[in-house]
Amino acid sequence: MLSREENETLTRVGPGTPAGELLRRYWLPVAVAGELTEKNPAKLVRILGEDLVLFRDLKGRVGLIADRCSHRGASLSYGRVEERGIACPYHGWLYDVEGSCLECPAEPAQSRFHLTVKHKGYPAQKFIGLYWTHMGPKPAPLIPKYDVWARRDGRRKIFIQPQLDCNWFQAMENSVDPAHLQILHQNTAMKGRTPVNTTRGFTDDIEQFEFYESAYGIMKKRTYKSGIVDEHPLIFPNILRQGNGTQIRVPMDDTHTKIFIVRFFPTEGGRIVEEEGDPPVEYVKAYKDPPDAVHPFTHFRMDEVQAQDHMAWETQGPLADRTHERLATSDRGVVMLREIMKREIAKVQQGLDPLGIVRDAAQDKMIDTKLEESLHGPETQHQLRIPSREARAGV
Repeated sequence: MLSREENETLTRVGPGTPAGELLRRYWLPVAVAGELTEKNPAKLVRILGEDLVLFRDLKGRVGLIADRCSHRGASLSYGRVEERGIACPYHGWLYDVEGSCLECPAEPAQSRFHLTVKHKGYPAQKFIGLYWTHMGPKPAPLIPKYDVWARRDGRRKIFIQPQLDCNWFQAMENSVDPAHLQILHQNTAMKGRTPVNTTRGFTDDIEQFEFYESAYGIMKKRTYKSGIVDEHPLIFPNILRQGNGTQIRVPMDDTHTKIFIVRFFPTEGGRIVEEEGDPPVEYVKAYKDPPDAVHPFTHFRMDEVQAQDHMAWETQGPLADRTHERLATSDRGVVMLREIMKREIAKVQQGLDPLGIVRDAAQDKMIDTKLEESLHGPETQHQLRIPSREARAGV
């Protein structure tokens, strides 16, 4: 178990919090690029406890700045997008894509008052069909080129999951919790692969769990007595790499999380293709129904893997109380993740870069996340096929 202070250190994400300052060292997606349109050129986004407005001015430049106007706090997301920036709907204060105040219309014509206004702004960069931001100190690092994001021998598709109504770290701990697969997902992902007589039977066929640290996170490995191996990484601090994709868990605040999934579909024979425009986007239907007469509380659907995960994460509470938990031997990965989080938070507090940060352009190459075939071995009829290492070598 953790103390209350330790729990809050690992989970809270607002400005000045230990975990929040760690997360601000990484590039995080904030929105789908296609959500900014000619009709709707501005969008309110919430990330790491901050309300921001993402907008594209009439010159095509994209900005991400604080949503509350520096004048008297009206929302800029309702503002008028102009050639030079976005104007507050209340008194017309105009901000450019970096947050610089360009004019205050009600002030005298020769006034230089606008030059004294310091409005918060963050960089916005388009990558693989998403707008990303870096909310930490300058200079910002490079966006890492993980294989799913950088490979050219196929096409990508983006999936936006329903809002997760709990703390981001509950989802991340799940990513290093291999023991839940045979229990929580026995009727979905594991259907037809495990015994059906008893709950205990679902776990007895596992030979061992292994965890080891890599240059970018934690590798999780299950070895079954049948010879099947299931191995995939957690990319620190907030990404699960699994199957043909990545799940990017972006904290909106302490109790809400947005999940962007980027999946990669390779071509036959490793043929290089040029993607035309942004990847297609699918908005996943809700995993739960609102309260009604039959279910007076939120009712989760349990017919999909992701719906089952959302149930397990959210029912721990908006921010899980870890002061009363009882960890077991199967929770070694959870303990390892927490220790790495503490270590990387300490590095940030010392002014150092945390795990996985890439700054050197000479090292800005595709990162192979070392994912083998998921569930490979003698019983592979149900597996999700992942391209071979030989196919990757030509990338």
